Amino acid sequence: MAPDDVDPRSDRAAHRDGASRIDRADARSLRSGFLRAAERHASRVALVARDDAVSYGELASDARRIAHAIVDRLGRAPARVGVFAHRSRTGYTGTLAALFAGAAFVPLNRTFPVERTRRMAALAELDAIVVDAASAPQLGDVLAGVAGRAPLLVFPDAGSDLAAPEGAPRVAADELARAGELRDLPPVVPTDVAYLLFTSGTTGTPKGVPVTHANALHFLDVMSARYALGPDDRLSQTFDATFDLSVFDQFMAWEAGARLCAMQSLDLLAPSRFARKHELTVWFSVPSVPALMRRKGLLVPDAFPTLRWSLFCGEPLPRETAEAWQAAAPASTLENLYGPTELTIACFVHRWDAGASPALCANGVVPIGRPYPGLGAVVLGEGDAPVADGEDGELCVCGPQTVPGYWRDAAKTAERFVELPFAPGVRFYRTGDRVRRLANGEYVHLGRVDHQVKVLGHRVELGEIEAVLRSAPGVVDAVAVGWPVAHGSADGIVAFVTASERGVDADALVAHARTALPEYMVPGRVVAVDAMPLNANGKIDRAALVARLDPGAGA
Repeated sequence: MAPDDVDPRSDRAAHRDGASRIDRADARSLRSGFLRAAERHASRVALVARDDAVSYGELASDARRIAHAIVDRLGRAPARVGVFAHRSRTGYTGTLAALFAGAAFVPLNRTFPVERTRRMAALAELDAIVVDAASAPQLGDVLAGVAGRAPLLVFPDAGSDLAAPEGAPRVAADELARAGELRDLPPVVPTDVAYLLFTSGTTGTPKGVPVTHANALHFLDVMSARYALGPDDRLSQTFDATFDLSVFDQFMAWEAGARLCAMQSLDLLAPSRFARKHELTVWFSVPSVPALMRRKGLLVPDAFPTLRWSLFCGEPLPRETAEAWQAAAPASTLENLYGPTELTIACFVHRWDAGASPALCANGVVPIGRPYPGLGAVVLGEGDAPVADGEDGELCVCGPQTVPGYWRDAAKTAERFVELPFAPGVRFYRTGDRVRRLANGEYVHLGRVDHQVKVLGHRVELGEIEAVLRSAPGVVDAVAVGWPVAHGSADGIVAFVTASERGVDADALVAHARTALPEYMVPGRVVAVDAMPLNANGKIDRAALVARLDPGAGA
């Protein structure tokens, strides 16, 4: 019998109704909300980045110029445009320019290792890259070895084109200043890809997740109805553009004609000061941010007096953190969101209630709540059979926020995007998350069913770290574990390695990992072992390794 949450007919209807709604709106797309806001509120501030306040009119004009330059130089609408920028005005302008040009935007991050960025750029097969001044010096290394035609490089920041590789096609800032604005935007349809993000992959290669306009619009419609934001709202941007949660901040703000306030790295060390300065009304971050504030004694009552919405996602939200934040932002409604990139930003939500929520917490973690309208969920146990309420299993989700699959990876797509026997014709995404459905219809998150972990809000495939470690000279085998773990999320990575006779230097191995992995994936500690412990099935016993770090953990 199909679970209560999943009615195959209603799921198909959700897809059908969503498509017809978009069609009636003349192929509304992810860029539509910003364009509407720019027409209605041209003089209002759309973005604050590094204290540079940019109006909707200015941002629209800049983005149209970049889009015009790209389309003009390519002689066609691009398919994918990279945005190689970090929390800068150029980054946001480049994102809009890609959408205006009819392309998908592909965020790239200068804080990542160059090798990782190079892989992302190569896999995306970019037609153009918009580059900010701080990222430009990395371009030569990023593009080295990328096969095929070189992408068009666009440099909105004066002088930054000097860092372009010799002979690379480019558009410099002075040329953009003379360029016209793209008025007739290339058409897009709901099934076109709006953005392409890369997550951690088990083979050591980043895994591409293409999100369509229809996926994103369903999410935005649900969120807009739920939060009812308006032009007077001011939203935080705590996330890097390579983190899919950043899409919420940007496009929820611009759908409403509101102000997006981009936080720099230093701002995240004192979030309440930033929130007061900019009179934020909407806060969105991973729970690690308030947890760090708690450890530093900064999460004090009334620290965030202007907030009316406090949202958290990306990793488990501890009950103690929720309670402390609610006291710090007493005028706000606090919600815990859940969702992998493959289900478009977030797909479940729980509204914190100081009276009722604590009793629903599992292992001290706030529930993930219920699926969004239009989405279905089922919990699978042994043999992929649905389990009863109160039993643990893997969460599978269906509906219009389910992305088409993984970028050019049919095998991985077939593994994770599946039809289930009790719901023929309905496509589910297997999240790999262990959950339990409570009697009241809410869900609680219990951890991962595989070896994927959350590290400081980032989803990490331990296999990717292990692949990098095994590529180092002298390493025979490697096992990575998240450690220490609290409330289902890890503060860092510990690696266990076996070495050849030549041995391996722990510091050298960490340095090797740092050349290929983002900092949050680099092991903070390397432990050399003579041999990996095995379980009864002959597989590496990860629990035994964890027990070496904490003798009570393997009990």
